[in-house]
Amino acid sequence: MKYLISFPSEAMVIPEGDFQAVADAAHAVIEEAKAAGVYVFGGGIDEDVAPVLVAGDGTATEGTYPGHRVPNGGYTVLELPSREAALQWAAKIAVACRCAQELRQFGYDPAS
Repeated sequence: MKYLISFPSEAMVIPEGDFQAVADAAHAVIEEAKAAGVYVFGGGIDEDVAPVLVAGDGTATEGTYPGHRVPNGGYTVLELPSREAALQWAAKIAVACRCAQELRQFGYDPAS
């Protein structure tokens, strides 16, 4: 199963001088996930680029669905054998990023 581990930007409150240490710790966890063969994708939303909503006819309008909160923060997708393993990885990321992580499971898609 694939799992999404994420946090919103506002959850990550780091003292000014600690940012590099947090970045290094987060990168170390990602390298560990890569070495373990469970890493699928990760990154942060570029909050300087406005989201657009694209209709089926290709029309793009700035913004997102009405009433929907604009996603931000950091995301990691891991492929893991169990929810227990996902909880362990989410805890490692929480320690590295110094903030709680939200854990979500992707629905199974046989085509992916």
